[in-house]
Amino acid sequence: MRLAYTMAPGRGDIDLVLSRLADRLQQAGWRTCGVVQTNTDCGASNPCDMDVQVLPDGPVIRISQSLGALARGCRLDPSALEQAVALVADRLSSGADVLIINKFGKHEAEGRGFREVIATALALHIPVIVGVNGLNLQEFLGFAGDLAINVASDLALLEEWLGGGSVGQLRRRL
Repeated sequence: MRLAYTMAPGRGDIDLVLSRLADRLQQAGWRTCGVVQTNTDCGASNPCDMDVQVLPDGPVIRISQSLGALARGCRLDPSALEQAVALVADRLSSGADVLIINKFGKHEAEGRGFREVIATALALHIPVIVGVNGLNLQEFLGFAGDLAINVASDLALLEEWLGGGSVGQLRRRL
């Protein structure tokens, strides 16, 4: 069982790294599964819109709710997230070379979200890469136990962890 987690200091940085990784792996012939996140700037006075793309080819699902300029609570749309989880679980059952999950977030920390999908992939011996932020790191480590390894949010290092060293060496053996 292979489980890596990666963290990045800047807001949205991990989303960019995991999206690029998924693109590179797909170009190299890997069957990717999971979700990557895109954040769309909505101006200085509004928080960004958050969308996830179900790998490898969609759909794109808006997982944020527009709660208004004065809202201070969590903007995650739980039903949209669960829709993404169901789609990923279905695609995982068809086979994959890697599972990429954009974030082990609040729902995962509370026992929901992508936890079961991650566990299923590990049971199927599919390598898993998960983005984690500092707020949920302890919950992730509690979930992962001694299975998880921290890999820096660098494309070359993530590719090396997957076993190929570089995208050229990651070409899928058919």
